[in-house]
Amino acid sequence: MGMGCTRVVERVCAAVGLLQEAPSRFERAESVAQGGVLWALPALLANGLLRRARECFRLPPGFYSLTQILVLLATLALARVKTLEQLRYQPAGEWGKLLGLDRIPEVRTLREKVKELAQPEAVSEWGQRLAQEWMAEEPEAAGFLYVDGHVRVYHGAQTKLPRRYVARQRLCLRGMTDYWVNDQQGRPFFVISSALTAGLLATLKSDIVPRLLAEVPGQPSEEELAAHPYRHRFTLVFDREGYSPDFFQSMWALRIACQTYHKYPSEDWPVSEFSEQVVELPHGESVRMRLAERGTRLGKDVWVREIRKLTDTGHQVSILTTNFEVPMTSIAAHMFARWSQENFFQYMMQHFAIDRLVDYQTGRADETAQVVNPAYRKLEQEIKTTTGKRSRKLAQFGAVTLPADSEVQAVAAYEQAKGQLREEIELLEKDLVALKAQRKETPKHVRWVDLPEPERFVPLAPTRKRFLDTIKMIAYRAESALASSLREVMARADDARALLREIFTTEADLIPDEEAGTLTVRLHHLPNRTTDQAARFLAAHLNATETVYPGTNLRLVYKLVSD
Repeated sequence: MGMGCTRVVERVCAAVGLLQEAPSRFERAESVAQGGVLWALPALLANGLLRRARECFRLPPGFYSLTQILVLLATLALARVKTLEQLRYQPAGEWGKLLGLDRIPEVRTLREKVKELAQPEAVSEWGQRLAQEWMAEEPEAAGFLYVDGHVRVYHGAQTKLPRRYVARQRLCLRGMTDYWVNDQQGRPFFVISSALTAGLLATLKSDIVPRLLAEVPGQPSEEELAAHPYRHRFTLVFDREGYSPDFFQSMWALRIACQTYHKYPSEDWPVSEFSEQVVELPHGESVRMRLAERGTRLGKDVWVREIRKLTDTGHQVSILTTNFEVPMTSIAAHMFARWSQENFFQYMMQHFAIDRLVDYQTGRADETAQVVNPAYRKLEQEIKTTTGKRSRKLAQFGAVTLPADSEVQAVAAYEQAKGQLREEIELLEKDLVALKAQRKETPKHVRWVDLPEPERFVPLAPTRKRFLDTIKMIAYRAESALASSLREVMARADDARALLREIFTTEADLIPDEEAGTLTVRLHHLPNRTTDQAARFLAAHLNATETVYPGTNLRLVYKLVSD
């Protein structure tokens, strides 16, 4: 029955189908490893870990309940146990005490539980309901939605996924692209994975915008939109990859505003146009920026607001938006808050392993889906290579100069070098013209079914990854909520998450009191007096929630050992 098993009768009953699920029963335990992770439980529950779970998921009768599995997966994520395989090296009995059990399931059992839970329709419904609730809780945060793609590199041999550019490695590698939708503080709402290479704009049109139109709360009615020509539903914020006047126009037809950096800004504006403005950043900080604004026409009939920031070095950063309702200081604040989403990607890769492969199964490809034509991509690469060679030859041609002495032999060598370089440049230019003509006749996108056989691929099975990513999103949002509370009393606000990671991995005593109806989680001391004071502040904040441990009647009480 595994190391640490003490509830033998219940496990035997579960094995023969006589037990629906084992109840959580806590016993007094001291110095439980990583017991501090229970300090995150109120935030996990507040962010919806169990709110809709029983409506979407079902587990067959067994020892472990749905509640215990979800709490285990979320607390493992916060304790930085990044994969299920790493559970082999964790103390099963110690983790069991945190769940009110004798031990947690083995890796194989937990994999089977995840497989049973990760049914496509159930995972999709759960994620959709959570996103709707998160947006409804903070409608203002859903007014500006940040969308960006994150490439998840795949090194396996199960399938040959199409190549795509990975900015952080500056290489074209095989993988999947996850398109995340976050708020201005970096908190995620949902993610859509795609093995196709259609790009950000195509994914926005086909998958993201239809879902946002159905889920974003507080959208104006059709009558309000008709009465106010500049009213919009919400604003999409993305990087230069999404720059497209046609896309801006198509989104405004739906009364959706867009915001991005100008990909092709014109000449610099006069410095006299800029004025110093106070800009409020998402976390409450105030900074001073020198800003200016104009109306700009893109193409023939796409009018946008262009806002520029003048940096200390004299560089002008240009922002475009079709949001005509908020002041330019708000536009600047939301645009420069894109760093929060980049930080989210970096943090999730480092601490929550969102790039890790969950299983080795593959899914089914949509035969009618549009993908980038490999022939077109090959021609583009050849054009870039040829253009680079021509540029180097032109530089060499300009560097060859006639010697000052102008001797006959030197002049002959000069003319010969110039002539040879000119001939090579002309040949490269002919090749370049031919390649561009060939690219013009080659379609950029083709259907999956029309790909050459060696280039066909099947996507990775997304459901288990999506299920675990949803739990990691809940864990991240819970950690963000706790960090927001800690920043009120910490001298360095950036240290809040580091302190939480310290708390989650610190030993704690578990003291149940059935008569008083409490479960005290008594955290051991942290490295210094300052962090202890911050932990006491957090404990008071958590105790005010009066959270009951799921599946029991015990109210959670948080304190430090000396309190």
